Amino acid sequence: MILHTSARKFVLAVHLTTSVAWLGAVAAYVPLDLTVATSSDPTTVRGAWTAMGLIATSILVPLALASLITGILISVGTRWGLIRHWWVVVSLVLTVLAVTVLMVERGVITASAAIATAAATMPEQLLALPPTLPHSIGGLAILLVVQWLNVYKPQGLTPYGWRRQEEERARLQARSWARIVATAETDET
Repeated sequence: MILHTSARKFVLAVHLTTSVAWLGAVAAYVPLDLTVATSSDPTTVRGAWTAMGLIATSILVPLALASLITGILISVGTRWGLIRHWWVVVSLVLTVLAVTVLMVERGVITASAAIATAAATMPEQLLALPPTLPHSIGGLAILLVVQWLNVYKPQGLTPYGWRRQEEERARLQARSWARIVATAETDET
């Protein structure tokens, strides 16, 4: 299924917007997570957890899902295909991994944010909440790798991609021979 030009441009624009916004939201989340990991001020940690809970549920999850869905649509709807090129396959696997980890971590983040915002939470309990730093920094690194792959598009076809390329070449060659034969026949008459 190849998307028509206007549909392809629309899906690409939505994909680029949601992907860059997802990357930016993670970049905004990491300093908050660093604050949770390093601050000894309960008020600062409470504020960081509150913001992290809002960012995770209201921004990260919707952008991640939109980026994944539009990425699949744009790859299926263009010549790149979903499994023809290694860079697309690796991007897809990394994006699915990032979305999966985010969905699992969302539960941890919202639970910690709920504890942090509860009036009954003691400062010691608040400061004892573990940060999500390995996941947030790992997620940022994964998104940067995916962005690099999607910009530079390293060469390399999958076995499926090689087969499709050979089938297309054979089809084009058959058409060329058919034209040559048709031209020769019209020249003889």
